[in-house]
Amino acid sequence: MGKRFINGLDFANMVYSAADVLKAQVNTVNGLNVFPVPDGDTGTNMNMTLISGVEMLRKKATHHLGQNAEALSKGLLMGARGNSGVILSQIFRGVAKGAADLEEMNAAQFAAALQKGVDTAYQAVVKPVEGTILTVARESAKHGVQISRRVQDITQLMEEVLNKAKEALARTPEQLPVLKQVGVVDSGGQGLVFVYEGFLAALKQEEVPGAIDYTPIPMPAELPVVSAAAQELQEKAQSRLATEDIEFLYDMEFFIDIAERKVPGSVFDIEQFRQELAKDGDSILVIEDDQFVKVHVHSRKPGDVFNLAMQYGELSRFHIENMREQHRKIVDPAVPGSEEQSIVPVSGAVDGVTEGKRKFGIVAVAVGEGISEIFSSIGVDYVLSGGQTMNPSTEDIVQAIEKVNAEKVFVLPNNSNIILAAEQAKELVEAEVAVIPAKTIPQGMAAALAFQEGENFETNQDIMNRALSQVRSGQITKSIRQTTIDDVEIQEGDYLAILDSKITAASSDILEAATALFEAMIVSGDEVITILRGEDAQQSETDQMVQFIEERYPDVELDILDGGQPLYPYLFAVE
Repeated sequence: MGKRFINGLDFANMVYSAADVLKAQVNTVNGLNVFPVPDGDTGTNMNMTLISGVEMLRKKATHHLGQNAEALSKGLLMGARGNSGVILSQIFRGVAKGAADLEEMNAAQFAAALQKGVDTAYQAVVKPVEGTILTVARESAKHGVQISRRVQDITQLMEEVLNKAKEALARTPEQLPVLKQVGVVDSGGQGLVFVYEGFLAALKQEEVPGAIDYTPIPMPAELPVVSAAAQELQEKAQSRLATEDIEFLYDMEFFIDIAERKVPGSVFDIEQFRQELAKDGDSILVIEDDQFVKVHVHSRKPGDVFNLAMQYGELSRFHIENMREQHRKIVDPAVPGSEEQSIVPVSGAVDGVTEGKRKFGIVAVAVGEGISEIFSSIGVDYVLSGGQTMNPSTEDIVQAIEKVNAEKVFVLPNNSNIILAAEQAKELVEAEVAVIPAKTIPQGMAAALAFQEGENFETNQDIMNRALSQVRSGQITKSIRQTTIDDVEIQEGDYLAILDSKITAASSDILEAATALFEAMIVSGDEVITILRGEDAQQSETDQMVQFIEERYPDVELDILDGGQPLYPYLFAVE
């Protein structure tokens, strides 16, 4: 018997099933990443993004399809990681727009919602690339709209959409030469196909092969690691502040439901609400959309804050910290009870308790204790732990921006796969934010060094963006598979020499790979070479690299720093 309509619970089951399929296939999707480097994370990013959406959906699930789609969209938005995760979140943001007022959907409405998702995703990407998840989403949605004119069974429609998605996925190597060269399909497109397979399995009421019980789907426990040096730096900074001087001691964060559970007769005025909070609080952030208000405030009287907020709707997702207790923990870790604190600061000098907003702030994403310390030493206010193998979510970046407590914030993603999430976070905060599209750690360092406190926001944007082009970035890492890219023959276990994003050489000998990279990177007129040693770097290898550079390029200044980054034993910068 055909299924002509789906309601909110049908949609929720489709999403839960999709989460099962994708989670079971994470390694498959990761393995399709084009570059044979050990940071293939498309599957991980899509999976963690979908987990975030499922968690929100589970809390809000009703029989109303539009409300469920909106809950999913909000969860995906805040949990989005990497380019693939952000695009997935945008697809379902569009689906939510298409389903906004619908308690249930027929085939034509479902197809139209998928098309709305595609339109939204394309709008979010500045330079859409064909042969990716966008292509798979577009081709399958277009076919769905066409077929919905003569198909009323949603299960049959979903089967058509899935088959078209698989066809589009199979053609991605013809659209992106690098995929054909390596012999794989697009990883993000494959992830979307797995999502659609989950949808169809739920509609058919089939058990998903290899499914993982989604009750509950565990959220990853990710707490940034604080290096000893960074902790010492923070302790010194905090020791200058007396605990009793922290006037607004309660750090509060919560949500007000002003739509679904609105107090009858109440009218939420965001400016008036901010003014009320400011009477006895600071570090105020209020973000409003059509359903929720996100509130962050430092206050002396949390009860008064909650009483004020409850005039407008039900409160949820409470998070309160006593900042005097946090301060005692930082200054003296032996303070009794301090182990109960739930917030772990990331490296950097910002502690989240600064009174009054500063004019400028800088957030950088980095992995490795040494690199985090370097960023802090050159003026970055908050270093968010993340990078090659674990991209931070949109919400992680939002929280980092809020912690800086500045009117205008520069964000350095330092990874091409984090830029979209940073751009998405930019739209969710009160501060004015500029995302400086640094794709590598050296680029991020160059941009941070270029910042000039005395210049205005727009001028600093220009200066920092220009700095990106003044540095060439090199990396050494190990190949995880055999392949050929740009006429470079690569064996599994080879050391890869990567100049910016291009593999220039591969060798079983790390020194041979490094010297080939130096010869490709260094040109006449270059002044400085910086070597960032990773956690796997060997001193004997470093010494030989130094000897090579000093003999071949005697006029170039050489800096050697301990970066501590995983997976990449050496990072190089040439300016």
